[in-house]
Amino acid sequence: MTSDQSIWASLPVPAFIINAEDQILDINSSGEGFLNASRKAVIGHPVWDQIAVDAPLEEAFLRARRQGTPLFVNDVDVGSGNRAPLQCALQIAPLIGHPGAMIMIISPRELSGRMTRGNTVKSAAQSAIGMAEMLAHEIKNPLAGITGAAQLLSMNIAQQDLELTDLIVEESRRIVKLLEQVEQFGNLSQPDFRPVNIHDVLDRARRSALLGFGAHMTIVEDYDPSLPLAYGDPDQFLQVILNLLRNASEAADGNGTIRLRTYFEHSFRLRRSDGSGHSLPLQVEIIDDGPGLPENIRSDIFDPFVSGRENGTGLGLALVSKIISDHDGWISAESVPGRTVFRLSLRRAPPDAHEKESI
Repeated sequence: MTSDQSIWASLPVPAFIINAEDQILDINSSGEGFLNASRKAVIGHPVWDQIAVDAPLEEAFLRARRQGTPLFVNDVDVGSGNRAPLQCALQIAPLIGHPGAMIMIISPRELSGRMTRGNTVKSAAQSAIGMAEMLAHEIKNPLAGITGAAQLLSMNIAQQDLELTDLIVEESRRIVKLLEQVEQFGNLSQPDFRPVNIHDVLDRARRSALLGFGAHMTIVEDYDPSLPLAYGDPDQFLQVILNLLRNASEAADGNGTIRLRTYFEHSFRLRRSDGSGHSLPLQVEIIDDGPGLPENIRSDIFDPFVSGRENGTGLGLALVSKIISDHDGWISAESVPGRTVFRLSLRRAPPDAHEKESI
């Protein structure tokens, strides 16, 4: 056995080599254990027939192969026909010297029980949000008293001291606004599903942005005019688009271009670890030419309280992720300096949805 073969066999995590046709070329011993199948039994078989990932991974996988870039996916359920799914992290990268071939490493999480992406945004974050919601009610009342007291003081102090009372009032209001965002995150109602023209939602969000936070931005429309109706809550979709537009505007300091793009992707499916899945053919992209997401938070941007801005709350993208998850959709982000893309993958309105189209 050569040294390379020895290293491959000794890897303590499941590892696969996949050819340009997405067939398994090789698998290490840990991979055999993960699939509960022999190397001989899986060589030459399509990898997505052997591994079920609770994420629409195939498109991102193809994009990574085409661009020759690595792909990292955290906290997804991965299973096979012979075993129950486990929450895992995936690392996928081009295999140097073998055009089109990719290596995929699966790193199972150490869990005390089965957890799925659908019911865990991350347990630690959920606990933090629950605590914040509980404290929000208790904190807002004394803050109102502090604000009122500062305003009363401002009427009876020297002009040179007004800056201090103004600071108290301003910071108290900022904290109240943060607490209201926390409460909003925790109290978001279930979607009111109906057929939705997503272009009407995008246009409504675009007009609102240009009249406010995005007044100095250029917002370009790149729509597929044949796009069918989406299925979801129009108000919550509007909230998602406005949050993403606001993020893009703030990242560019109000000066830049945002492109709103829609298209139909027939093959895009959310594939669950139990083998089930549903189609998410409607694609909506919010593309900006800002500096890009900070590298140290790119993998965690949808987690609560993670922000790339100094005074950011880290709740905007977490709220977006929660809304899209409640719609059984998918959100992803790609970012390099000069180009950041947030992609929403949404369900198509079913034929038997007879409610009136709404925005």
